[in-house]
Amino acid sequence: MRKLKNYQPDRVFYYFEEITKIPRPSFHEEKIADYIEAFAKSKKLQYYRDSFNNIIVYKEAHKDYVNVEPIILQGHIDMVCEKKPESDHDFSKDPINFEVFEDKIIARETTLGADNGIAVAMILALLEDENLKAPKLECLFTANEETGMTGALNLDGKRLSSKRLLNLDSEEEGILTVSCAGGQRNEVRFKKEYEDLEKGYIFYELSISGLKGGHSGGEIHKYHGNAIVRLARALYRFDEEFNIKLISLSGGGKPNAIPRYSKAKIAIKEEDLKNAQLLTIKLNSEYVKELGKIDPDIRLNFEKSFEEEKCLKEDLKKRIIGLLNVMPNGVLTMSSDLDGLVESSSNIGVLEDDGTYINIISALRSNKGTLKEFLSQKIKILSKFFGGDLEILSVYPEWPFEDKSALIDLIQKSYKNLYNKPMEIFATHGGLECGIFKKSIGNIEMASIGPEMHGVHAPGENLSISSTERTYELIKEILKNTK
Repeated sequence: MRKLKNYQPDRVFYYFEEITKIPRPSFHEEKIADYIEAFAKSKKLQYYRDSFNNIIVYKEAHKDYVNVEPIILQGHIDMVCEKKPESDHDFSKDPINFEVFEDKIIARETTLGADNGIAVAMILALLEDENLKAPKLECLFTANEETGMTGALNLDGKRLSSKRLLNLDSEEEGILTVSCAGGQRNEVRFKKEYEDLEKGYIFYELSISGLKGGHSGGEIHKYHGNAIVRLARALYRFDEEFNIKLISLSGGGKPNAIPRYSKAKIAIKEEDLKNAQLLTIKLNSEYVKELGKIDPDIRLNFEKSFEEEKCLKEDLKKRIIGLLNVMPNGVLTMSSDLDGLVESSSNIGVLEDDGTYINIISALRSNKGTLKEFLSQKIKILSKFFGGDLEILSVYPEWPFEDKSALIDLIQKSYKNLYNKPMEIFATHGGLECGIFKKSIGNIEMASIGPEMHGVHAPGENLSISSTERTYELIKEILKNTK
């Protein structure tokens, strides 16, 4: 039975509910790509699918719009897969469990995938609408936006003829996004080396829990606590006071999500246990005071663990803890050009043990390419100083603002027709594929809109039903006014 059967636009929510049933983590978009391909075949629409699972579906113009320039509608098909630590959800096979609460569609235990599933749903509904008044549509569904934008980077732009693109990957209604930050993802690796543990040690797990997390671009300015950074700070204090032994550590799930949890297994001398418990209480008090109303539920846990025979070598322990404590994280600079815009940031998003290496993965963002390069240089210097091996995993360009745009004028006119007020012009610190399209498609006008959603990239992600309806009406109005 459809959970969203009684909500409008009916076909948009029909497709959105279908999409929540389809696994679509980044790098594993085959099933959602198959679904879109099957849709195109069933509607007898021309389509193109490449080896990266990018798909373009074409719809011919309404009879009154055959001489109007085509337009590209674009969204991405992958989603960020985050869940609460206690959840047993398997993103490789399980449908997203969501509920409707007041005006919201919300996933309590996992991410919802409204970013960017709602764009896919709206585009599919437009493609099947036989009465839609619009020019030729080139509907572009890109793969792997969330983990490096490799779909957009490998797109064959020659498959698209339009010189204007409407991106549907924004998250605030009434906001017209016209610029975005560029980004870079880095991985610093430390090869694991062990030494034997002496007798007399007891084993405990330090962990950080209770944080909200969030989108490392769109919500970095909210200063949510970073679980990896907080764990690193605790490890340094424990090591300074008790000369701990470090056995393992991990945290976070995605480079573009502010990590909500982290943990480290340590060994301490039995005689240090009472003081270690007191330090845990002290650090908990410090963390709660510092984060205040932002992340009041933060908790540093100190719990007994099972015995081990080996630990990481002393020098390796100090290098890992040292780098984690000085590596740039959070908002770094604010824009002097646009009030309230984060100009540059870094998010230490993932701390993992792959069996051979301890990996630290971070995401840099800036709306200025030269500043992003400077931040990258800092990571390079720090990595070398602490003896880590640095690999740049991906780089995508910023999308600069262009103050003269017929597409922006068209969107503003359409919005004012519907709501009798202008849209707010906005530059986002989040990453969009638009900067890449400038290279892969060519000289093209772009803008981004979307319905209201919150908690993106974290469990509890939710989408406004009424905002989706209004945004869908706006898209149809924009298409109608292209004539």
